[in-house]
Amino acid sequence: METLVTHGHRATGLFDVRPTRVNPLDAFPAPRRAVQRLRLKEWIGWTFMHPELSASMILQDANYLASSEIYVRDAVSQRLTQHSASARGGSLQLPEAFYGSSPKIDRPGYRIAYDLGPLGGIHRLHVDIAAKGDEPAIRAELELDGAGSSAPLSVSQPLLPRGQMYTHKLVFPVSGSLSVGEHTYEFRADRDLVILDEHKTFLPYRTHWLWGTFAERHEDGIVGANFCERPDAPGTPGESCLWLPDPSGRPACIGLDEVAFVAESDEPLARWHGFSHDGLLDVTFTPDGRKDVKHQLLVAAIDYWQLYGTWSGTVAGRRVTQVRGVMEKMDARL
Repeated sequence: METLVTHGHRATGLFDVRPTRVNPLDAFPAPRRAVQRLRLKEWIGWTFMHPELSASMILQDANYLASSEIYVRDAVSQRLTQHSASARGGSLQLPEAFYGSSPKIDRPGYRIAYDLGPLGGIHRLHVDIAAKGDEPAIRAELELDGAGSSAPLSVSQPLLPRGQMYTHKLVFPVSGSLSVGEHTYEFRADRDLVILDEHKTFLPYRTHWLWGTFAERHEDGIVGANFCERPDAPGTPGESCLWLPDPSGRPACIGLDEVAFVAESDEPLARWHGFSHDGLLDVTFTPDGRKDVKHQLLVAAIDYWQLYGTWSGTVAGRRVTQVRGVMEKMDARL
């Protein structure tokens, strides 16, 4: 597929590959485009699977404010290091064409840049963030193997009420190094993975979701999941999927229906059960730590948390045990 929107008509459904050009604003006539741009939320984020750490980073642009965040938590010392930066809305210019692009944020003492190669090629992630206060510097040079990636999840769908989502997700083997202060973590492509999460989405004014993701290597390939509970429009494919090797040895992306999450208690670090009603996914999340974001404005509010920790259970009958990943909850008026 060349474009998400053709002659003002937006395609919906699951796609075998990411459309070459994704600009949801093309679905609106020029007079409405400026208003809709302020509703468009765009981000490109990465979640890392490594035995010695939990880590995520993101470039995000709400078109009235742009920002970036990164955190690394050491699995042994439990030290959490995090940095963030903000920029003018629209300044990140997150690309319509993902592959072959080079999005970045470059502020004094804070630089994160993605050099994204062709589809199926090599992609590189660069991090150069200076120490600030009690937070040590974070630096990374990482290489992603597009030829060894999972199958992609690429989906366009309406959201209830009055929203639209486009997302592109897949799992890459990752190699290179990431340093926090004087400590360096080495990444090996035969062991370590990173999950891409790209969004170009119009969120409803009242937005709610629960979401989890993880991946690991099995002997025959990558096994993982991306799963979300939210009020989807009936009869439309959502962003929940399993990544599995198929019998031919090629990767597959299998859609999931009716995903649900249940907490064991109201405690901030309670365990969560995530499952699909078809039985293909049945996993439990055990948190190691938690990041909270709360903002209360006159007409807007955000109550968000992300937990980092491990998932255990079954994925299409395969056993997964203490696989690093994340889970998050969003309740917002945007």
